[in-house]
Amino acid sequence: MEPDLFTAAAEDRQEKDPAGSPLAVRMRPRTLDEVVGQQHLLKPGSPLRRLVGEGGSGPAGPSSVFLWGPPGIGKTTLAHVVSQATNKRFVELSAITAGVKEVRAVIDGARRASGGYGKETVLFLDEIHRFSKAQQDSLLPAVENRWVTLIAATTENPYFSVISPLLSRSLLLTLEPLTDDDLRGLLRRALTDARGLAGAVTLPEDTEGHLLRIAGGDARRALTALEAGAGSALAKGEKEITLQTLEESVDRAAVKYDRDGDQHYDVASALIKSIRGSDVDAALHYLARMIEAGEDPRFIARRLMISASEDIGLADPTALQTAVAAAQAVAMIGFPEARITLSQATIALALAPKSNAAYTAIDAALADVRAGRAGAVPLHLRDGHYKGAQKLGHGQGYRYPHDLPGGIAAQQYAPDEVHGTRYYEPTRHGAEARYADVVERVRVRLRTDSGESTDG
Repeated sequence: MEPDLFTAAAEDRQEKDPAGSPLAVRMRPRTLDEVVGQQHLLKPGSPLRRLVGEGGSGPAGPSSVFLWGPPGIGKTTLAHVVSQATNKRFVELSAITAGVKEVRAVIDGARRASGGYGKETVLFLDEIHRFSKAQQDSLLPAVENRWVTLIAATTENPYFSVISPLLSRSLLLTLEPLTDDDLRGLLRRALTDARGLAGAVTLPEDTEGHLLRIAGGDARRALTALEAGAGSALAKGEKEITLQTLEESVDRAAVKYDRDGDQHYDVASALIKSIRGSDVDAALHYLARMIEAGEDPRFIARRLMISASEDIGLADPTALQTAVAAAQAVAMIGFPEARITLSQATIALALAPKSNAAYTAIDAALADVRAGRAGAVPLHLRDGHYKGAQKLGHGQGYRYPHDLPGGIAAQQYAPDEVHGTRYYEPTRHGAEARYADVVERVRVRLRTDSGESTDG
């Protein structure tokens, strides 16, 4: 809807007294060129630049767009830049408070503005994933007929949360997480810019590093924490935001953890070794340290997948499934919710029965291959389907297991150099006990049916 009397008064007050607005609001970009990150969406001719009128519209007007990404990386900012830079009528709604009635009012207003004044309307709809199917349906005619140009923001996967007809009539723009360099540039601009702190305080390197960690890629969180730290420093009569001052102001201790240094590898190693040792509480402690320090959740998930095969293996075949599912979930949802998924996977792996038999088996086989113990493939196992293979004896004498009782065909499978070598030595931990029984029965059957001695 159009701004009401109270909204207009609040905006007027912000313009007259900008210092009364939060730092994140004061530092909001005024043009697309001031936007931090998302450069892949801001190239010449991109949908966002066409929305603000760059390059003209021509016969192909700007498309409606969906902005998808985690909180704090610029979805609302991009919409506000469009609102300031465009000469179009701009209306903002939130799916948290608006419904079909409000959407229809905007559409009716857009049709009147277009027909009466030739004025196009841009509708920014935040949190569109909160709209029901019926509410999203109400947008379809307006988007299809271009009565409005829709900019819809969502933190949820739109393929799951947005109806297909609406998505197919729009462009999906995926926003990338902000890097530390992106946030560092934003913080330094906020420190010196007249709209920001105007040089009132400085930010030492160690404090800046801690601020980047607690921000977790969220620009709004970074600026909010900076403002809190600056306020505390100025209240104490200090011109520098010390690490202690920042910790006090945001109530977040600086975790000793360098994502590019020893702490990164030491804590990751401690996490895996605690899982291997079945100490679930220690594993959760190290997981918490990695999360709090701003570690990439995908890195943690990859380590858990490795642990599931290296330290658990067939003692619990579901461990790898759990770890892979966690990695997929983490990639889709990100922090902060990903902490719960990582915790679930860590607990499951720490409490699972342990076996490194799969790990030692492949390393033993690789050692033989690297030592030259490869040997020729037995003739009866070689491919006998091509012309001339039978003359070479390929495939002759091969016994088809499915034609035999139990589905086991006793014949030599390994090359002569490693025939009889055992690589897989299963434990009797958890579910691997069943595999231990099976592999022993099969090995005995292979030797007995082929006439080999079972002694030793």
